[in-house]
Amino acid sequence: MKLYEKVFYFISGHGRGWAFSSSDLIKKFDRQQIDSTLSDLSKNKRIRRIARGIYDYPKYSDFLQKELSPDIYQVARAYARKFNWRIEVSGDSALNLLDLSTQIQAKYIYLSDGPNKRYKILENITLEFKKSALKDIGFKYKESSLIVQSLKALGKDHITSKTIHKIKEQIDYKMYDKILKDTQSTTLWVYEIIKQICEKNK
Repeated sequence: MKLYEKVFYFISGHGRGWAFSSSDLIKKFDRQQIDSTLSDLSKNKRIRRIARGIYDYPKYSDFLQKELSPDIYQVARAYARKFNWRIEVSGDSALNLLDLSTQIQAKYIYLSDGPNKRYKILENITLEFKKSALKDIGFKYKESSLIVQSLKALGKDHITSKTIHKIKEQIDYKMYDKILKDTQSTTLWVYEIIKQICEKNK
């Protein structure tokens, strides 16, 4: 198998929507070969260059007949791996990603233990990292982080049954048990609401 196909096989193996940088491939391939191969794959539209040094294996909509916008969570994780940062989604961005905000957001903010940075993704999306003390870090699943941050952003007194139902709609029921286990260490009132969100047969 040629290097071109090997690299593409490795990338596509992570599934549609995966975002990455060349540093994600260094352990398996030679650095000099990686850069030229990624350039070729991008030119041939097998992957997409979404920012300087960042690519994705885009999701495609048969209905819309076009590639979908990058998965912001995946893009943020790609930067975090590249620069060895720990990150967590900000409350406002979590609300937007879970469709709980009425504002259409073109800017997404992640908190990080790295420096303040801002990146343009495909010219129309801004991804910003803000240096911050990270309080809810280390969740295994992105759904866990999104739920915790969105609930904290809303505040205990502003969470209604409608909010719980809306979050529930965004989460695959197969993730319920994983999320419950993943978020056990979070604030008690947040966890009590997560138990309601992840309640089955309701």
